[in-house]
Amino acid sequence: MSATTEIFETWRRPAQVMRRKLDRGVGEEHALILLFAACFLFYVAQWPRLSREAHLGLAYAQETGLPLEEVPGIQALLGINLFAFLFMVPLIFYAVAALSRLILRLFRAKIDPLAARIALFQALLCTAPLMLFQGLLAGFSGPGLSVTAVGVVIALAFLWLWSQLLREAMR
Repeated sequence: MSATTEIFETWRRPAQVMRRKLDRGVGEEHALILLFAACFLFYVAQWPRLSREAHLGLAYAQETGLPLEEVPGIQALLGINLFAFLFMVPLIFYAVAALSRLILRLFRAKIDPLAARIALFQALLCTAPLMLFQGLLAGFSGPGLSVTAVGVVIALAFLWLWSQLLREAMR
């Protein structure tokens, strides 16, 4: 099944998608691919906002007479975010998966560490298209109530989806 089809299927029937993954016997390589695909899409979602920031920074520097060398350009902003989203953020998500598994174990829930990671990473990948929309909104309108509201909706959708996938992973 293609990744986009699986994303849509996960929104409709998260338990069945998670069960199919676990029954198929997916390994750590599958979890890693899910995570890197999600992180790459999160990185791409930042491009409109970063472009806006670079443009506004350049305009501010020209207005105030600030040396242009002191204002980070789009390449610098993209490079910093590339490093963050493809090297640092995956480590954070691995830690979140481990922490969530420990918390579930405190409540006597039995869950395989790989299943906990796949549940988190699949939920992240499924919310990535929503993050792309939020990135466009941030690029066009800048920071504000609309971007925050969309971010809250995305966070709630992610938490719902993650909980559904975790519930199935514990069975």
